[in-house]
Amino acid sequence: MRKIFTKLIFTVLSLGSIATFAQKNDIGAWYMYFGNNKISKKLNWHNEIQYRNFDAVGDLEQLLIRTGIGYDLTENNNNILLGYGFILSQPYVNGEKKENIEHRIFQQFITKQKFGRFNLQHRYRLEERFLQDDFRMRFRYMIGLNIPITQKEMLPKSLYASVYNEIFLHVDSPVFDRNRVYGALGYVINKNMRIEAGYMNQIQENRNRGQIQIGFYNNIPFNKN
Repeated sequence: MRKIFTKLIFTVLSLGSIATFAQKNDIGAWYMYFGNNKISKKLNWHNEIQYRNFDAVGDLEQLLIRTGIGYDLTENNNNILLGYGFILSQPYVNGEKKENIEHRIFQQFITKQKFGRFNLQHRYRLEERFLQDDFRMRFRYMIGLNIPITQKEMLPKSLYASVYNEIFLHVDSPVFDRNRVYGALGYVINKNMRIEAGYMNQIQENRNRGQIQIGFYNNIPFNKN
């Protein structure tokens, strides 16, 4: 598994370097953990940590911790969730690092569809953002697709491709916040764990920036079913 993941990271880093050079912009790295753990037949606990850097490592851009409780409207699908996020940001302002803290409440709905090999997911999220000097509301819509490569299904020890597009819209003006386009290669470790290495391009009104992303996904259930 180590050899496979090393190849994934090398491939994504190479693609990201080429894209970054072509766009003449800087590149960052995001290291991410996502947990979605069943606590009963209907309830799940969402938990995630994202460590985002301006460079490969060490120059912190943002630390994001998110958690929430979800409820399946139908079995393993059509999930509604209420969550909370803590975000520590350290942006550069006039060449100097500043520190901002944000508390965030969010509500989301996720629905999944399957067409042959194609595993499609839609996520709708509304955020109430309590910034240090402001309050803002934002809507996000993400459409994502996982496609197994080496097997017909997302089974253990299989490689897969992952892509998504997510748009962020403010409730007030200016409406457009950002858009994220992502592509990655992943490896299914077992039925409850997988890893991904990918490249994401984030488009804002006055900025276009690339990010290398490495993610680990944990779906180990806490209930006995």
